[in-house]
Parts: sequence; structure tokens; C-alpha cells
Amino acid sequence: MRHNLKSHKKLALLGASVAIGALALSGCGNQKGQGNDEADSGSGGDGDVTIALLLPESKTTRYESLDKPNFEKYLKEANPDAKVEYRNANQDATQQQQQVEAAVTEGVDAIVLDPVDASAVSSALSKAEAKKIPVISYDRFFEGADYYTSFDNKKIGNLQGQAVLDGLKEAGVDPKSGPVWMVNGDPKDPNAADFKAGAEETLKGAGVDIAASHDTLDWNPDDARQWVEGQLQGKGEKPIAIYSANDGTAGGVIAATKKAKGEPVVTGQDAEVDGLQNILKGDQYATIYKSIPPQAEFAAKAAVALAAGEDVDAGTTYKDTPTDFVEAKVVTTDTIKDIVGDQIKAEDICTGKVEKLCADAGVK
Repeated sequence: MRHNLKSHKKLALLGASVAIGALALSGCGNQKGQGNDEADSGSGGDGDVTIALLLPESKTTRYESLDKPNFEKYLKEANPDAKVEYRNANQDATQQQQQVEAAVTEGVDAIVLDPVDASAVSSALSKAEAKKIPVISYDRFFEGADYYTSFDNKKIGNLQGQAVLDGLKEAGVDPKSGPVWMVNGDPKDPNAADFKAGAEETLKGAGVDIAASHDTLDWNPDDARQWVEGQLQGKGEKPIAIYSANDGTAGGVIAATKKAKGEPVVTGQDAEVDGLQNILKGDQYATIYKSIPPQAEFAAKAAVALAAGEDVDAGTTYKDTPTDFVEAKVVTTDTIKDIVGDQIKAEDICTGKVEKLCADAGVK
């Protein structure tokens, strides 16, 4: 079943179409350069269109190296005349709120937003709604969006939890034989809550003792490292595994456990170069590979459609919002070779001491 825009947004667009009369037939109700002949031909709203792309931070390498360039690529494919106004909030919610407000003031045709803190931009988003500027929730969900694209984040958490169990099995360790710690993501990130919920569901379902849990501020690897170091200095039983919400926090966890000469099973997410190298070195059992181009393509096509006053033909809904999810997969030493391609390059992974490990794993 396919789903369209939320009803209150659709009514606003219909109201706008009545006001502009015959121009609504061109599908350009919210677009600069209304009445463009190419738009009349059903070309997806070609014309002078500006889309604001607002991403949250740059510590996670995917945003600058994958999300931004892929979004720009697919936006040009959807509408060659469209242009991107790009801003990165550098993990600063106040800065991002100002960026949203600036985009509204500039009168962009649509906003694609990956929020640092969804609650902190709510007032700015209300200004966008007042000006009938459609807003796309990209990667992290927030209420009031016209469209959402991401990964099924609770399912990713399930995959991460299962990876912990699989890693323990491969190590010959009974998952009920000792404590497991959880190093979760940023508490301000709604995705982190979904990852945590999915992982907890899977681990508890297998009878695992989750003895300690920590929410990592700003996804900062140093915060993860410091928490694990503090835990390891305690007198309690050492963990048989440490769930880590992404590869950055996994790196902090690994640094702490190596210092304490421990070798728990560690997992991650995002298939970053450091994470993949840690897997090849045997320091990390698994990561989660998320193909960014399909997500960027969903967002770009939706932005063009919404900017033109058109409905988005989405595959499902999430919290009553039209949504398209992208599939993800678990990656271990045996499967790194299968994800090498445009998004992940062997020459980036296979450097220095890792080069021979790449050859052994068939990564080329």
C-alpha cells in the first residue's frame, strides 16, 4: 500500500492551489518560477527551485562524504535547475535552529533537515509551516514533517543485538555467562533511542544480563571511552560484550578495553573506515552497513515533489508520516568484501598494517 501526505498538510496545499487557480495544474504551487512549461509537461517540477539541506554534524564521516554529495547528485537528476543551500550545524542545536530560521527567511522551496535536537527546532519549524514551506525529516524523525526517510532504526537495533549474540557464539562464550554493557548514542538523538530499544529487546529475549548502560553525549567517542574506563575500574564482574551504538563509540570502547587488557565482543554501526579496520584487526566483531545513496535519493525526489506542491508516493508510514525506509545489513570480517564499491573503497580501508588483513579477507 502506498501513502501520501498527512491530511493537514494536504489541505494547506489544496487551499494554496485554489488561490492560484490555473497555475495549480502545473504542480508548482510552492515553487519559484511558477507556470514553467517544463513543469506542465510532468517533468517533476523543473524550474528555479532552492532546497535547504541542513545536516547535524561532521564527526560522523557519512554526512560530508556521502549524504551531502549524494543528495546534490539526485536532486540534479530530479530537477536539473534545482540548487542546494547546504549548512552543517556542527552538533550545535542552537546553531541549527538559526539555520532553519535563515532558510525560512530566505524563502527556500523545501527544507531537508537532519536534526541535532528535534525539540530545539520546533519553533523554527512552525515558521516554515506558516509559510507553507514543506519540511523533510532526513535520517532522524521529528514531529510535523511532511515526509520521512531513514532506516528502520529499531530493526537496526535488533540487528546490533543479534550481532552481539553471534559474536559471543563465535567466541565460544555463553551469552548468559556474564554481564553485557551497553554504550548507546546521544540521548538527544531519537534514532539512538530506537537503536537501544531494538538491541535491548533482542539481548533480553536471549536472557542476556544487561548490567550497565550509558548514553553517549553527542556521540562523542571520548565520552564512551571515559565511561567504560570508569566502569572497568570498579570491582564488578567484567563484561563479556559491550554493545556500541556506532563505530565511533566502538572506537572509544576498544581504546578503554585495550588499556584494561580486556577483550569483550564489541559491535558498532555505520561501516566507517575505522570500524571496518577494527573488524579486520579483530578488535570489533561487527558493524551495520547502511547504504546512503538510496536514502539521499528518496529525500531529493521528495523535496522536488513537495516544492512543486505535489504529493509524495511513499512506501509506508511512520507515526502517521509518509515514509521510505532503506534496508541495512550486518557486516563482519567475512562480509566486508561484499560491501566494497562506490560508498566504501578498498583503498581507504586497506592501508598500513591493515593491508595484509584485507588480502586475507578478500577485500580488494
